[in-house]
Amino acid sequence: MSGVLILGGAGFIGYHLAERLASDGRRVTLVDDLSRGRLDPELRALCARPGVTLHRADLTRPGALDDLSRQWEQVYLLAAVVGVRNVETDPARVVRVNTLAVLNVLDWLPGRGEVLFFASTSEVYAGGVMAGTVPVPTPEDVPLTVPDVAAPRFAYAASKILGEAAVLHTARARGLRAVIGRFHNVYGPRMGADHVIPELSLRALRREDPFRVYGGDQRRAFCHVADAVDAVTRLTTTEAAWGHVVNIGNDADETRVDDLVRIVLRLAQFEPVIEARPAPAGSVARRCPDLHRLRTLTGFAPKVALDAGVADTFTWYRQWREREGERG
Repeated sequence: MSGVLILGGAGFIGYHLAERLASDGRRVTLVDDLSRGRLDPELRALCARPGVTLHRADLTRPGALDDLSRQWEQVYLLAAVVGVRNVETDPARVVRVNTLAVLNVLDWLPGRGEVLFFASTSEVYAGGVMAGTVPVPTPEDVPLTVPDVAAPRFAYAASKILGEAAVLHTARARGLRAVIGRFHNVYGPRMGADHVIPELSLRALRREDPFRVYGGDQRRAFCHVADAVDAVTRLTTTEAAWGHVVNIGNDADETRVDDLVRIVLRLAQFEPVIEARPAPAGSVARRCPDLHRLRTLTGFAPKVALDAGVADTFTWYRQWREREGERG
């Protein structure tokens, strides 16, 4: 077979997954339309490595992958429109792009022994967590609910629930090898500026004072991207995991947003006045995965502690800001 195919390979997790696999000596083909992922120095350097190629394609278009090989060991479907801002400003686009991408990929998928990994999200649990009908830490087999189908916030979760159903039922009908990973608060370098840790880091570097903190009493279990990539590669190479939905995250470092802010401000050597603000509408009070299934299937154990991971991320964004001339 001809290596691995990463759909959404210019994005956050896709880039880090590709870097890991290329470092392991794998042949890697990235597919991206670069609507969100950037052809930045990091991606250019990755694509200059032996065995790594980038193919530009729009997965919402039928036949977008017809020019590619039909022989793959693994196919990673990470391409999606994500982020709260995208969901709130254009939920129709979120539903359209995420749904068409997964359906077109499933229509194209050769079914010649490759393993398909589909990236889902902890947002599928949000309705149940908000209603108090599912436990936290949350296992994979709880009912998934969308409390208000008209609310923009739930457009992303709805698109991923549909994607999961499409992958599972198509795999069952065609005898495909597939596994679904529900990512929980993955963070790290090169993830854009609209997620909580980069956003806090950049505001601290700009010396925002007073420093706004939204939902400081909320709790999250953050997972460094290196650990998330480790979990993904374990799942695709573990036959017992195929056909399952599996949480991906780090349940060892659940923390309050207030405490996360203190870590970031300490790294920035900055002591502003804290201005407490309400949490964003639709944001759950607590999010933490139950990782029993992931551990049982793969032996996974997260390695990157929160302090170390945030320091790694903060350093990257400080250097990025200096390189890009970002001044806020």
